Amino acid sequence: MCCLRGKLDMQDPNKSLRDPVYYRCNLTPHHRIGAKYKVYPTYDFCCPFVDAVEGITHALRSSEYHDRNDQYYRIQKDMGLRKVHIYEFSRLNMVYTLLSKRKLLWFVQNGKVEGWDDPRFPTVQGIVRRGLKIEALIQFILEQGASKNLNLMEWDKLWAINKKIIDPVCPRHTAVVEEKRALLILTDGPKDPFVRILPKHKKYEGAGDKAVTYSNRLWIDYADAESISVNEEVTLKDWGNAIVKEIKKDENGVVTQLEGVLHLEGNVKKTKLKLTWLADTSELVKLTLVDFDYLITKKKLEEDEDFIDVVNPCTRTETSALGESDMRNLKRQLERKGYYRCDAPFIRNPSSCLQFQMASSKL
Repeated sequence: MCCLRGKLDMQDPNKSLRDPVYYRCNLTPHHRIGAKYKVYPTYDFCCPFVDAVEGITHALRSSEYHDRNDQYYRIQKDMGLRKVHIYEFSRLNMVYTLLSKRKLLWFVQNGKVEGWDDPRFPTVQGIVRRGLKIEALIQFILEQGASKNLNLMEWDKLWAINKKIIDPVCPRHTAVVEEKRALLILTDGPKDPFVRILPKHKKYEGAGDKAVTYSNRLWIDYADAESISVNEEVTLKDWGNAIVKEIKKDENGVVTQLEGVLHLEGNVKKTKLKLTWLADTSELVKLTLVDFDYLITKKKLEEDEDFIDVVNPCTRTETSALGESDMRNLKRQLERKGYYRCDAPFIRNPSSCLQFQMASSKL
Protein backbone atom coordinates (compact mmCIF):
# COMPACT_ATOMS: atom_id res chain seq x y z
CA MET A 1 0.00 0.00 0.00
CA CYS A 2 1.11 3.57 -0.66
CA CYS A 3 -0.08 7.09 0.12
CA LEU A 4 0.26 10.65 -1.17
CA ARG A 5 1.40 13.23 1.36
CA GLY A 6 1.26 17.01 1.29
CA LYS A 7 4.78 18.45 1.42
CA LEU A 8 4.62 20.96 4.29
CA ASP A 9 7.00 21.14 7.26
CA MET A 10 8.08 18.07 9.20
CA GLN A 11 9.29 20.35 12.00
CA ASP A 12 5.92 22.04 12.52
CA PRO A 13 4.93 22.04 16.23
CA ASN A 14 1.45 20.88 15.18
CA LYS A 15 1.86 17.22 14.26
CA SER A 16 -1.18 17.31 11.94
CA LEU A 17 0.81 19.67 9.64
CA ARG A 18 3.87 17.44 9.32
CA ASP A 19 3.41 16.29 5.72
CA PRO A 20 -0.14 14.99 6.29
CA VAL A 21 -1.55 12.11 4.22
CA TYR A 22 -3.97 13.43 1.58
CA TYR A 23 -4.61 10.28 -0.50
CA ARG A 24 -4.34 6.55 0.17
CA CYS A 25 -4.04 3.70 -2.29
CA ASN A 26 -6.68 1.00 -1.77
CA LEU A 27 -6.90 -1.88 -4.25
CA THR A 28 -10.00 -3.39 -2.64
CA PRO A 29 -12.97 -2.99 -5.04
CA HIS A 30 -15.48 -0.37 -3.91
CA HIS A 31 -18.97 -1.68 -3.07
CA ARG A 32 -20.56 0.69 -5.63
CA ILE A 33 -18.01 1.63 -8.29
CA GLY A 34 -15.93 -1.52 -8.21
CA ALA A 35 -12.27 -1.17 -9.28
CA LYS A 36 -12.68 2.10 -11.20
CA TYR A 37 -10.48 4.01 -8.73
CA LYS A 38 -7.39 2.87 -6.86
CA VAL A 39 -6.68 6.05 -4.88
CA TYR A 40 -9.03 7.76 -2.40
CA PRO A 41 -8.77 11.08 -0.50
CA THR A 42 -8.59 11.00 3.29
CA TYR A 43 -11.32 12.35 5.52
CA ASP A 44 -9.11 15.25 6.66
CA PHE A 45 -8.44 16.27 3.04
CA CYS A 46 -12.07 15.96 1.90
CA CYS A 47 -13.78 17.98 4.63
CA PRO A 48 -12.20 21.39 3.87
CA PHE A 49 -13.15 20.98 0.19
CA VAL A 50 -16.69 19.72 0.70
CA ASP A 51 -17.54 22.33 3.35
CA ALA A 52 -16.22 25.21 1.24
CA VAL A 53 -17.79 24.08 -2.06
CA GLU A 54 -21.19 23.28 -0.54
CA GLY A 55 -21.54 26.73 1.02
CA ILE A 56 -21.02 25.81 4.67
CA THR A 57 -20.32 28.91 6.77
CA HIS A 58 -19.65 27.25 10.14
CA ALA A 59 -18.46 23.67 10.64
CA LEU A 60 -19.59 22.27 13.98
CA ARG A 61 -17.43 19.53 15.42
CA SER A 62 -16.36 18.18 18.78
CA SER A 63 -13.23 19.46 20.50
CA GLU A 64 -11.35 16.16 20.12
CA TYR A 65 -10.42 17.37 16.60
CA HIS A 66 -8.98 20.66 17.88
CA ASP A 67 -5.40 19.81 16.86
CA ARG A 68 -6.56 19.29 13.26
CA ASN A 69 -8.16 22.72 12.92
CA ASP A 70 -4.90 24.24 11.62
CA GLN A 71 -4.67 21.52 8.98
CA TYR A 72 -8.29 22.22 7.93
CA TYR A 73 -7.56 25.94 7.46
CA ARG A 74 -4.19 25.28 5.77
CA ILE A 75 -5.76 23.07 3.09
CA GLN A 76 -8.41 25.68 2.32
CA LYS A 77 -5.75 28.39 2.07
CA ASP A 78 -3.36 26.37 -0.12
CA MET A 79 -6.17 25.33 -2.49
CA GLY A 80 -7.64 28.81 -2.78
CA LEU A 81 -10.92 27.85 -1.12
CA ARG A 82 -13.29 30.01 0.87
CA LYS A 83 -12.54 29.84 4.60
CA VAL A 84 -15.11 27.99 6.69
CA HIS A 85 -15.22 28.85 10.39
CA ILE A 86 -15.00 25.97 12.87
CA TYR A 87 -17.15 26.04 15.99
CA GLU A 88 -16.15 23.53 18.65
CA PHE A 89 -18.19 21.84 21.35
CA SER A 90 -17.29 19.16 23.86
CA ARG A 91 -18.00 15.51 23.16
CA LEU A 92 -21.03 14.11 24.99
CA ASN A 93 -19.63 11.28 27.09
CA MET A 94 -21.84 8.84 29.00
CA VAL A 95 -20.91 6.63 31.97
CA TYR A 96 -20.19 2.94 31.29
CA THR A 97 -20.41 3.69 27.58
CA LEU A 98 -18.16 3.27 24.55
CA LEU A 99 -18.84 5.66 21.67
CA SER A 100 -16.01 4.62 19.36
CA LYS A 101 -17.35 2.87 16.25
CA ARG A 102 -14.26 0.67 16.18
CA LYS A 103 -14.87 -0.54 19.73
CA LEU A 104 -18.60 -1.02 19.17
CA LEU A 105 -17.82 -3.03 16.04
CA TRP A 106 -15.85 -5.46 18.24
CA PHE A 107 -19.04 -6.27 20.17
CA VAL A 108 -20.94 -6.90 16.92
CA GLN A 109 -18.24 -9.05 15.32
CA ASN A 110 -17.74 -11.12 18.49
CA GLY A 111 -21.45 -11.81 18.97
CA LYS A 112 -21.71 -9.88 22.23
CA VAL A 113 -24.76 -8.01 20.86
CA GLU A 114 -27.38 -8.68 18.19
CA GLY A 115 -26.34 -5.80 15.94
CA TRP A 116 -26.09 -2.03 15.72
CA ASP A 117 -29.70 -1.67 16.90
CA ASP A 118 -29.13 -3.78 20.02
CA PRO A 119 -30.85 -2.16 23.07
CA ARG A 120 -27.51 -2.14 24.92
CA PHE A 121 -25.84 0.00 22.24
CA PRO A 122 -25.56 3.82 22.52
CA THR A 123 -26.73 4.19 18.90
CA VAL A 124 -29.96 6.05 18.16
CA GLN A 125 -31.50 2.81 16.84
CA GLY A 126 -30.36 0.97 19.97
CA ILE A 127 -31.79 3.34 22.58
CA VAL A 128 -35.00 3.81 20.57
CA ARG A 129 -35.44 0.04 20.43
CA ARG A 130 -35.06 -0.04 24.19
CA GLY A 131 -37.94 2.41 24.51
CA LEU A 132 -36.54 5.93 24.29
CA LYS A 133 -38.75 8.50 22.58
CA ILE A 134 -37.10 10.75 20.01
CA GLU A 135 -38.66 13.76 21.78
CA ALA A 136 -36.77 12.80 24.95
CA LEU A 137 -33.47 12.54 23.08
CA ILE A 138 -33.96 15.95 21.45
CA GLN A 139 -34.86 17.57 24.78
CA PHE A 140 -31.82 16.00 26.46
CA ILE A 141 -29.46 17.26 23.74
CA LEU A 142 -30.93 20.78 23.81
CA GLU A 143 -30.50 20.92 27.59
CA GLN A 144 -26.78 20.14 27.24
CA GLY A 145 -26.18 23.03 24.84
CA ALA A 146 -22.97 23.59 22.85
CA SER A 147 -20.70 23.68 25.88
CA LYS A 148 -16.93 23.29 25.61
CA ASN A 149 -16.62 21.87 29.12
CA LEU A 150 -15.63 18.22 29.40
CA ASN A 151 -18.45 16.08 30.76
CA LEU A 152 -19.40 12.58 31.83
CA MET A 153 -23.18 12.27 31.87
CA GLU A 154 -25.33 9.77 33.74
CA TRP A 155 -27.94 7.87 31.72
CA ASP A 156 -30.52 8.47 34.47
CA LYS A 157 -31.17 12.03 33.32
CA LEU A 158 -32.04 10.95 29.77
CA TRP A 159 -34.40 8.21 30.95
CA ALA A 160 -36.01 10.55 33.50
CA ILE A 161 -36.93 12.89 30.64
CA ASN A 162 -38.29 9.90 28.74
CA LYS A 163 -40.43 8.88 31.72
CA LYS A 164 -42.02 12.34 31.89
CA ILE A 165 -43.06 11.98 28.26
CA ILE A 166 -44.48 8.45 28.33
CA ASP A 167 -45.91 8.26 31.87
CA PRO A 168 -49.00 10.44 31.22
CA VAL A 169 -50.08 8.38 28.20
CA CYS A 170 -48.66 4.89 28.47
CA PRO A 171 -51.14 2.02 29.18
CA ARG A 172 -50.78 0.02 32.41
CA HIS A 173 -50.78 -3.77 32.48
CA THR A 174 -50.17 -6.41 35.14
CA ALA A 175 -47.71 -9.31 35.13
CA VAL A 176 -46.25 -11.75 37.65
CA VAL A 177 -42.92 -13.56 37.43
CA GLU A 178 -43.57 -17.29 37.01
CA GLU A 179 -40.93 -18.43 39.51
CA LYS A 180 -41.80 -15.71 42.03
CA ARG A 181 -45.56 -15.93 42.45
CA ALA A 182 -47.95 -17.23 45.07
CA LEU A 183 -51.57 -18.35 44.83
CA LEU A 184 -54.21 -16.45 46.80
CA ILE A 185 -57.51 -18.34 47.11
CA LEU A 186 -60.59 -16.30 48.02
CA THR A 187 -62.92 -18.78 49.69
CA ASP A 188 -65.93 -16.54 49.10
CA GLY A 189 -64.77 -15.28 45.72
CA PRO A 190 -66.55 -15.86 42.40
CA LYS A 191 -66.33 -19.51 41.39
CA ASP A 192 -67.23 -18.60 37.84
CA PRO A 193 -64.77 -16.02 36.51
CA PHE A 194 -66.25 -12.79 35.15
CA VAL A 195 -64.81 -9.90 33.16
CA ARG A 196 -64.87 -6.15 33.70
CA ILE A 197 -63.78 -3.49 31.24
CA LEU A 198 -61.34 -1.06 32.87
CA PRO A 199 -59.26 1.84 31.53
CA LYS A 200 -55.63 1.09 30.69
CA HIS A 201 -54.69 4.47 32.16
CA LYS A 202 -56.94 6.05 34.76
CA LYS A 203 -55.90 9.60 33.83
CA TYR A 204 -55.68 9.25 30.04
CA GLU A 205 -58.71 8.08 28.09
CA GLY A 206 -56.72 7.83 24.88
CA ALA A 207 -54.96 4.72 26.20
CA GLY A 208 -58.18 2.76 25.71
CA ASP A 209 -59.73 -0.03 27.76
CA LYS A 210 -58.77 -3.56 28.74
CA ALA A 211 -60.68 -6.66 29.82
CA VAL A 212 -59.79 -7.78 33.37
CA THR A 213 -60.80 -11.24 34.60
CA TYR A 214 -61.96 -11.72 38.22
CA SER A 215 -61.80 -15.12 39.91
CA ASN A 216 -61.49 -16.82 43.31
CA ARG A 217 -57.94 -17.91 42.43
CA LEU A 218 -55.40 -15.12 42.06
CA TRP A 219 -51.69 -15.00 41.36
CA ILE A 220 -49.77 -12.37 43.32
CA ASP A 221 -46.07 -11.48 43.52
CA TYR A 222 -44.11 -13.64 45.94
CA ALA A 223 -42.57 -10.54 47.52
CA ASP A 224 -46.09 -9.36 48.41
CA ALA A 225 -47.03 -12.78 49.76
CA GLU A 226 -44.03 -12.72 52.11
CA SER A 227 -45.07 -9.31 53.44
CA ILE A 228 -48.58 -10.38 54.43
CA SER A 229 -49.50 -11.46 57.97
CA VAL A 230 -52.39 -13.68 59.04
CA ASN A 231 -55.66 -11.70 59.47
CA GLU A 232 -54.13 -8.72 57.68
CA GLU A 233 -56.40 -6.69 55.44
CA VAL A 234 -54.96 -5.89 52.03
CA THR A 235 -56.23 -4.08 48.95
CA LEU A 236 -56.57 -5.87 45.62
CA LYS A 237 -56.09 -3.16 43.00
CA ASP A 238 -59.20 -2.44 40.89
CA TRP A 239 -61.31 -4.73 43.08
CA GLY A 240 -61.35 -3.91 46.78
CA ASN A 241 -60.13 -5.21 50.13
CA ALA A 242 -59.61 -8.78 51.28
CA ILE A 243 -58.58 -10.32 54.60
CA VAL A 244 -55.93 -13.06 54.56
CA LYS A 245 -57.00 -15.80 56.96
CA GLU A 246 -54.34 -18.46 56.38
CA ILE A 247 -50.80 -18.62 55.01
CA LYS A 248 -49.37 -22.00 54.03
CA LYS A 249 -45.61 -22.59 53.90
CA ASP A 250 -43.39 -25.53 52.99
CA GLU A 251 -40.72 -27.08 55.22
CA ASN A 252 -38.28 -24.35 54.19
CA GLY A 253 -40.61 -21.57 55.24
CA VAL A 254 -41.47 -20.60 51.67
CA VAL A 255 -45.01 -19.30 51.18
CA THR A 256 -46.86 -21.69 48.87
CA GLN A 257 -50.48 -20.54 49.21
CA LEU A 258 -52.69 -17.98 50.94
CA GLU A 259 -56.39 -18.14 51.73
CA GLY A 260 -58.63 -15.20 52.43
CA VAL A 261 -62.08 -13.66 52.15
CA LEU A 262 -63.28 -10.57 50.34
CA HIS A 263 -64.04 -7.46 52.38
CA LEU A 264 -65.15 -5.10 49.63
CA GLU A 265 -66.68 -2.63 52.06
CA GLY A 266 -63.26 -2.12 53.68
CA ASN A 267 -61.45 1.22 53.46
CA VAL A 268 -58.70 1.01 50.81
CA LYS A 269 -56.98 4.05 52.33
CA LYS A 270 -56.28 2.23 55.60
CA THR A 271 -54.49 -0.82 54.18
CA LYS A 272 -50.71 -1.01 54.06
CA LEU A 273 -50.40 -3.31 51.06
CA LYS A 274 -51.92 -2.61 47.64
CA LEU A 275 -51.56 -5.79 45.60
CA THR A 276 -51.46 -6.25 41.86
CA TRP A 277 -52.87 -9.62 40.86
CA LEU A 278 -53.88 -11.87 37.98
CA ALA A 279 -56.78 -14.30 37.85
CA ASP A 280 -55.58 -17.89 37.43
CA THR A 281 -56.97 -18.58 33.95
CA SER A 282 -55.77 -20.23 30.76
CA GLU A 283 -55.92 -16.86 28.97
CA LEU A 284 -52.76 -15.49 30.58
CA VAL A 285 -50.05 -14.44 28.12
CA LYS A 286 -46.54 -15.84 28.42
CA LEU A 287 -43.97 -13.04 28.65
CA THR A 288 -40.21 -12.83 28.50
CA LEU A 289 -39.03 -9.81 30.49
CA VAL A 290 -35.56 -8.70 29.41
CA ASP A 291 -33.35 -6.54 31.61
CA PHE A 292 -30.06 -5.07 30.38
CA ASP A 293 -26.81 -3.99 31.99
CA TYR A 294 -23.94 -1.82 30.75
CA LEU A 295 -21.51 -3.33 28.23
CA ILE A 296 -18.49 -2.40 30.36
CA THR A 297 -17.97 -2.46 34.12
CA LYS A 298 -16.07 0.80 34.49
CA LYS A 299 -17.61 4.29 34.47
CA LYS A 300 -14.82 5.85 32.45
CA LEU A 301 -11.88 4.29 30.65
CA GLU A 302 -8.42 5.72 31.12
CA GLU A 303 -6.65 6.92 27.98
CA ASP A 304 -4.34 3.89 27.73
CA GLU A 305 -6.81 1.31 29.09
CA ASP A 306 -7.98 -1.60 26.90
CA PHE A 307 -11.78 -1.79 26.91
CA ILE A 308 -11.67 -5.57 26.46
CA ASP A 309 -10.33 -5.86 30.02
CA VAL A 310 -13.54 -4.35 31.43
CA VAL A 311 -16.17 -6.00 29.21
CA ASN A 312 -19.21 -7.00 31.26
CA PRO A 313 -19.67 -10.80 30.94
CA CYS A 314 -23.44 -10.67 31.60
CA THR A 315 -25.43 -7.80 30.11
CA ARG A 316 -28.77 -9.44 29.33
CA THR A 317 -31.10 -11.23 31.77
CA GLU A 318 -34.37 -12.90 30.76
CA THR A 319 -37.22 -13.67 33.16
CA SER A 320 -40.34 -15.71 32.37
CA ALA A 321 -43.59 -14.10 33.47
CA LEU A 322 -47.35 -14.21 32.94
CA GLY A 323 -49.37 -11.21 31.86
CA GLU A 324 -53.06 -10.37 31.66
CA SER A 325 -54.84 -11.57 28.52
CA ASP A 326 -55.14 -8.05 27.10
CA MET A 327 -51.35 -7.91 26.75
CA ARG A 328 -51.66 -9.51 23.33
CA ASN A 329 -51.91 -5.90 22.13
CA LEU A 330 -49.84 -3.89 24.56
CA LYS A 331 -47.53 -0.91 24.67
CA ARG A 332 -45.33 -0.07 27.64
CA GLN A 333 -45.87 -0.14 31.41
CA LEU A 334 -46.20 -3.12 33.73
CA GLU A 335 -47.63 -1.86 37.00
CA ARG A 336 -45.15 -1.87 39.91
CA LYS A 337 -42.45 -3.39 37.70
CA GLY A 338 -41.49 -0.51 35.45
CA TYR A 339 -41.67 0.58 31.84
CA TYR A 340 -41.21 -2.00 29.12
CA ARG A 341 -41.15 -1.78 25.36
CA CYS A 342 -42.75 -4.64 23.45
CA ASP A 343 -40.05 -5.86 21.05
CA ALA A 344 -41.82 -9.01 19.85
CA PRO A 345 -45.64 -8.89 20.22
CA PHE A 346 -47.63 -12.01 21.14
CA ILE A 347 -49.35 -12.04 17.73
CA ARG A 348 -45.94 -12.42 16.06
CA ASN A 349 -44.47 -14.77 18.65
CA PRO A 350 -47.24 -16.80 20.39
CA SER A 351 -44.71 -18.73 22.48
CA SER A 352 -43.72 -15.62 24.45
CA CYS A 353 -44.21 -11.86 24.23
CA LEU A 354 -40.77 -10.21 24.43
CA GLN A 355 -40.53 -7.14 26.68
CA PHE A 356 -37.44 -4.90 26.96
CA GLN A 357 -37.16 -3.00 30.24
CA MET A 358 -36.27 0.66 29.83
CA ALA A 359 -33.26 1.85 31.81
CA SER A 360 -33.88 3.37 35.25
CA SER A 361 -37.57 2.49 34.99
CA LYS A 362 -38.09 0.19 37.97
CA LEU A 363 -40.90 1.48 40.17
